[in-house]
Amino acid sequence: MGRRIVPLTLDNLVDLPAGCRSCVFWELDPVSAKEAVESGKPELEKEGWISTVLLEWGSCGRIVYVDDRPAGFVLYAPPAYVPRSQSFPTSPVSPDAVQLMVSRVLPGYQRQGIGRVLVQTVAKDLIGRGVRAIEAFGSSGRAPTSCVLPADHLLAVGFRTVRPHSRYPRLRLEARTTLSWRGDVEGALERLLGGGRKEPVLPF
Repeated sequence: MGRRIVPLTLDNLVDLPAGCRSCVFWELDPVSAKEAVESGKPELEKEGWISTVLLEWGSCGRIVYVDDRPAGFVLYAPPAYVPRSQSFPTSPVSPDAVQLMVSRVLPGYQRQGIGRVLVQTVAKDLIGRGVRAIEAFGSSGRAPTSCVLPADHLLAVGFRTVRPHSRYPRLRLEARTTLSWRGDVEGALERLLGGGRKEPVLPF
């Protein structure tokens, strides 16, 4: 049994759920996103966005595989690459932070600590790139899209509210706080492995 976490690329983008491969909620402004959906080209827009971010900034996502099957994924990028964020009442994202756009654990793999591992993996990557913090828009109560992470989930994995709002608070995770997470990450990965043979985790 093998588990691994790898960077998101155009080659493995196909391993995201179909709805997520064609979702451009964060990647485009509301008008452009609507036009992309109406024209039937959201997947091409998604590919174009990932290609641009990879070329100009670098890795912007991770995928977790369990026995070579995708179990979860996460997307993140500097706010300049996330035009939808400007539409939120608690914007903008701080200039020293990268935005956590979406993190999802697929059915059948939930409640195994994968969500926390994904966030910690992002933090580890960004620390190595000199980024001070991660910020995300959370949803409190009912939200119009599953692309907005529940605020309770963000709080549970270490984020703190920096701009309160009744529906869309903005939360922040300081990169320096993750320096003490090494044991937690390793422990979570060991639990995720469930005693099976560990495949190498690619460097990020």
